[in-house]
Amino acid sequence: MKHDIIRPELPDASTPARARITGAWLRDETDAVNELLHIAQLPEAERALVENQAAELVTRVRAKQDERSAIAAFMQQYDLSSSEGMLLMCIAEALQRIPDNDTADKLIRDKLTDADWKKHIGTSKSVFVNASTWGLMLTGNIVDLPDATRRDYPAAMRRLVNRVGEPVVRMAVRQAMRIMGQQFIMGHNIKVALQRTQRTDNRLYRYSFDMLGEAAITAPDAARYLKAYQNAIDVLGKHPKAGDVLAAPSVSVKLSALHPRYEVADRARALAELTPRVLELAQRAMARGIALTIDAEETARLELSLDILEAVFTDPSLEGWNGFGLAVQAYQKRAPFVLDWLAETGRAAGRRWCVRLVKGAYWDAEIKLAQEMGLSGYPVYTRKPNTDVSYLACAHRMFDAGADVIYPQFATHNAHTIAAIHHMARGRPFEYQRLHGMGKEMYDEIVGSGHLNIPCRVYAPVGTHKDLLPYLVRRLLENGANTSFINHIVDEFLPMEQLVGDPCEVVRGYASKSHPSIPLPVNVYAEVRKNSMGVNLSDDNELAALADAANQHPGPWQAAPLVPGAKP
Repeated sequence: MKHDIIRPELPDASTPARARITGAWLRDETDAVNELLHIAQLPEAERALVENQAAELVTRVRAKQDERSAIAAFMQQYDLSSSEGMLLMCIAEALQRIPDNDTADKLIRDKLTDADWKKHIGTSKSVFVNASTWGLMLTGNIVDLPDATRRDYPAAMRRLVNRVGEPVVRMAVRQAMRIMGQQFIMGHNIKVALQRTQRTDNRLYRYSFDMLGEAAITAPDAARYLKAYQNAIDVLGKHPKAGDVLAAPSVSVKLSALHPRYEVADRARALAELTPRVLELAQRAMARGIALTIDAEETARLELSLDILEAVFTDPSLEGWNGFGLAVQAYQKRAPFVLDWLAETGRAAGRRWCVRLVKGAYWDAEIKLAQEMGLSGYPVYTRKPNTDVSYLACAHRMFDAGADVIYPQFATHNAHTIAAIHHMARGRPFEYQRLHGMGKEMYDEIVGSGHLNIPCRVYAPVGTHKDLLPYLVRRLLENGANTSFINHIVDEFLPMEQLVGDPCEVVRGYASKSHPSIPLPVNVYAEVRKNSMGVNLSDDNELAALADAANQHPGPWQAAPLVPGAKP
């Protein structure tokens, strides 16, 4: 049917593979998980082998607790299940949005003295954590606290604020973010970051460099990011391993950084202006013998990104280059169908995708946005073990596609997932990936002459402190929760079987596959009232249905309030 009203923003035609992606936007979670269980489930004997291998990895890491990274120790001490962990996140997130010092000082005065900091002092083996137990020691200097101060830390904090004033404490808090940021950032520019990869055991890893920063808001922002990516590709092209797209360091690109209107509402413009920029970066990477990966972002942008990636991937100028890739988020219900489409596209073009499988870093925002919009369901799974099952099922799909179509890259810090991937690979080529600053202790057991001898690529952010905070907050939200494997692996009180258990068995044991405490968006107000229902304007099927309905009533239209008792 002709879409007269919204037609310019609708794609012309959809292949069956793309139609399956669109149709799974808000798929019923129970149906999706039950289907994935059949794919992800291992026979009992193999499941025991995987769990034993995962347990051995955990045992090795726990034996080296004193060597774990400072940031891992910090996040265990201040996980997001504690009031102090939540307070730190609130302060960190708020400070980046407060434009004036007076308001920042009021925030510190109001919040920083409220928490029970004394319970954290001296409870960690990490000098970094004890030196960072927020207020007094945030500048990076280790301060010996007298016994009286240890007994009443909140009072000491209040005295400090009263004595030196909020501006000094504000500077200390911001300095603390810099200290934490140094654990996450590989270097303030690409040359420094590349030099750091040659230090000690960093040489065991492959690297993918990401230019820090969030979405471009203006055209100058996009031009600045484009130049940064171009420069990074040029620098990496001089690396001794350039020419081997798998062994050489690579670049990760955010499409939102390259265009200020990378959104479905501006689909035509994004396709026309963003595609040439991505193609130019791909051509530059090809000429310099390195790989280029497009990062995953919000669910609303997925299918628009696939349109851009397909146009770039199939461009004749990239013939013979197998270094172009993308990240796929396993927490999205569309993920398995995206992989099917990638395999189909790769076979048709006679080329290989590099696919980085991740679990997903925007879960909180995706859940809240679906509730805010009053959608009929969620685009992501509501239980973490459901995502773990999806991840394993997607891994099977990637291997089954064939090495000539998909080179699998698995980004995970979870021991069971690592062991399961190693088992299902059965000698087929792949690589692991981890975040810089996280998971090093475990992957040191895997790379090089380690336990599994499988290559691992480090996702390494590059940038200055002013670009750090959004990335830092997202990483801490993703890995700082008390359900995070990063926290669990060093918790010796947690039973091993709970830590390395098969997520398929966990999910099979649920009475409800969806989370019972996360109602559908339409029911978020429970017994009070039904939520107002919205339209998912990023879903082509819903957009087409809206266009058809609108075209049946060409107007003139009249708007009026629907509140009971209100007069038009």
